[in-house]
Amino acid sequence: MKVLRWLDEYFEEAVLVSSLVVTVGLIFMQVIMRYVFRNSLSWSEELARYIFLYQIWLGASYATKKKAHLRIEIIKSKFSGRKGAYFETVVMIIWLAFTVFLTLESFNLTRMIFIRGQLSPAMRMPMGFAYASVPIGAGLMSLRLIQNIVSGIKGIPQAK
Repeated sequence: MKVLRWLDEYFEEAVLVSSLVVTVGLIFMQVIMRYVFRNSLSWSEELARYIFLYQIWLGASYATKKKAHLRIEIIKSKFSGRKGAYFETVVMIIWLAFTVFLTLESFNLTRMIFIRGQLSPAMRMPMGFAYASVPIGAGLMSLRLIQNIVSGIKGIPQAK
C-alpha cells in the first residue's frame, strides 16, 4: 500500500524531474559532441524530442492533480457556495468525458501505429512508443480528474 500511495503522490513529479535531468544531459552531450568533437549524435535529438512528448502529457496530468491548469473563471465567479461547487463538479465531469474520449481514441491510434510497424528515423524504435505518450498522459489526467471530482463532492457544503 505504501508503494501505491507514493505513486499516487509523487509519480508525475519523479518522472518529470528525472526525465528533465536526462533531457538536459542528452542535449548537453549533443552540444559537446557537435562543438568540441565536430561530430554529432544522430539519435540524441530524437530521443530528447520523444522524452519531451511524455513531459508534456505527464505535466498536464500533474497540473490536473494540483488544480493548476489555466482557466477562465468568469462564469464560475457568478456562483458561490454550493452552486459554485456544483458548477465546478459539472465542469470537471465534462473535462473527464473529454479525457476519457482522448485516452480511448489515442490508444486506438497508438495500437494502429504499433501494428503498422513504423520506426523512428534515427533510433529505429517503434513510433508507437512516441504516440503512447498521449493515452498514458490522458489516462493519468482522467485518474486525477476522478480524484478531484471525488474530493470536490466530499467538500460540497451540506444543505440545511
